[in-house]
Amino acid sequence: MINIGLKQIGINLAPYMYMYNEVFNKKKIRDPYLNIMSWAKSLPHNLVIKKKLQAENLFKKIGITFSVYNNFDNAERLIPFDMFPRIITKLEWLHIKEGVTQRALAINAFLRDIYNKGEIIKAKIIPEDLIYKNPAYEVKMIGLKVPNNIYSPIIGTDIIRTDAKSFKVLEDNCRTPSGVSYMIENREIMMRMFPELFHTLNIEPVDNYSAYLLDILKTLAPRKCGGDPNVVILSPGPLNSAYYEHSYLADTMGIELVQGSDLFVKDNVTYMRTTKGKQKVDIIYRRIDDDFIDPLTFNKMSVIGIPGLFDSYRTGNVNICSAPGSGIADDKAIYSYMPDIIRFYLAQEAILPSIQTYKCSQKKDKEYVLKNLKKLVVKEVHGSGGYGMLIGNNASKAKINLFSNKIKNDPNNYIAQPILDLSTVPIFKNRDLSPRHVDLRPFTLVGNKKNKLVAGGLTRVALKEGSLVVNSSQGGGVKDTWVLRE
Repeated sequence: MINIGLKQIGINLAPYMYMYNEVFNKKKIRDPYLNIMSWAKSLPHNLVIKKKLQAENLFKKIGITFSVYNNFDNAERLIPFDMFPRIITKLEWLHIKEGVTQRALAINAFLRDIYNKGEIIKAKIIPEDLIYKNPAYEVKMIGLKVPNNIYSPIIGTDIIRTDAKSFKVLEDNCRTPSGVSYMIENREIMMRMFPELFHTLNIEPVDNYSAYLLDILKTLAPRKCGGDPNVVILSPGPLNSAYYEHSYLADTMGIELVQGSDLFVKDNVTYMRTTKGKQKVDIIYRRIDDDFIDPLTFNKMSVIGIPGLFDSYRTGNVNICSAPGSGIADDKAIYSYMPDIIRFYLAQEAILPSIQTYKCSQKKDKEYVLKNLKKLVVKEVHGSGGYGMLIGNNASKAKINLFSNKIKNDPNNYIAQPILDLSTVPIFKNRDLSPRHVDLRPFTLVGNKKNKLVAGGLTRVALKEGSLVVNSSQGGGVKDTWVLRE
């Protein structure tokens, strides 16, 4: 490490000195960031502005947008992109990779168990009511044979860092985890704007994700599949917030992007309508929620599902990935039991620790939460996108009272966690670099007798100074994530 004056490089760490900064160690630049900090220091202010505009224009040209459902104008927005990369060393990545793969295997073992023998419930590791009375538990999946026992082949794990050695899991996303397109496009944009960086630094690629995903999905062909499986991506359509990602993956995987109206079921076989007639579909990577998959089996009001699809799935003619009912594994109440789940199914201790979680469904935990709301983050059990959440130290008295009443009225719907000091990475702000909190979402792919993981992930950044909320729907942005080969 070398010592460069913080004023010299234009960065003020004072508000963040009590938190772990991934770039600096005792005001010295960490070795992985030496070249990047020299590069950032050398950029003229006018060039920074020019490159920011260039990045924005590239995002517009490519069409990378998202929608905010709670926003009245419902307009599509560009996700803010910061040019200062987040760097992970080879050893750090190997630790993360081992940890998220362990969780992915345990999650699939858990799902297989709770929809069959229920051994973890019989062993009283997890309360029976937490499973069987959970809205995400799908009774229609009980006893159903899932191809190769892989319920959730794509798992996005949200990871935070609190010090030089500790990576911790904030939550697991098993239903339809999004963000992989941003991971890939962030890299593409950085390579277009600053190709010289990639000539001098040995960085692992991320553009192999689509090939990995297709390979993994093909290992999960249904029982009655003959020959090379036909894979499609099922999307709700262009109005969905992640539609760009759906179309991007379909294009890069070389498969069809379909909506419910493009598919039909006849004699329990699923077909796709094409200009050349019907074509059998073997594997559906679905990006729609359980309730909307099949109006004959789930929500009768669904207009985006395929009538009869679940019967086609049940009889082994098509595979739906992830399996209906997989969402119970990323329930925030279930998350608190992940160390026990790993121990029960794998006979291992968790490589990546979970964050202490208070379950408001339990009297003792609820009482603690209600007394300490100012010190806690409170989340809805089934919430996502940063909605339905309280960050106590920044909340008004009115909001504290609101959540207090919510917890009292419906304790089963809430969990709470300590407010953690997330690590920081600088962003370009005006003429200076300014620290901001970040998290990381790597994507683990689980197939039949093989697992794959692109060396990288989606780094989300809280662009507002002091904020811990990284969700794009709440004003967060993204960074390119570099995993070093050496």
